[in-house]
Amino acid sequence: MTENSLLARARRFVGALRHCQVLGICVHAAGEEGMTLMLPYAPAIVGDPETGVIHGGALTSLMDTACGMATLCVLPEFEVCPTLDLRIDYMHPAEPHKPVYGFAQCYRVTTDVIFTRGVAYQDNPEQPIAHVVGTFMRMGKRLKGSQGLSSTIKGEQA
Repeated sequence: MTENSLLARARRFVGALRHCQVLGICVHAAGEEGMTLMLPYAPAIVGDPETGVIHGGALTSLMDTACGMATLCVLPEFEVCPTLDLRIDYMHPAEPHKPVYGFAQCYRVTTDVIFTRGVAYQDNPEQPIAHVVGTFMRMGKRLKGSQGLSSTIKGEQA
């Protein structure tokens, strides 16, 4: 798969997810090395009105989605891969009024599980806001009812 087709596939995927629509999460980059999403700063996702710091739940959604979407970078075809486990270690709060980027990559793919890791950052991925590791179950084509989402991701009419 070319980088352009992966990027298009990722954009269709994120566009089909309601929580991404509500939070404004969009695809920033997609390639063989991994997936980067962007969460724009918005008053609706502020967790502490006095400081303007983004709520940890919004960052968790960003990183869970980035890790789940990183599976698109390693699988030849779309598969439903729900989250089995997600661990996020927060290093420091995000700076208010700036977007947050979530980068994730798959570092091991087995028959049943995909292992991911990544970082949330603002200006520099070398100074992460958070580190994340996650595991995702490979449901493949075994999951009935996934045809609508699968068709959307592939760019077909459902």
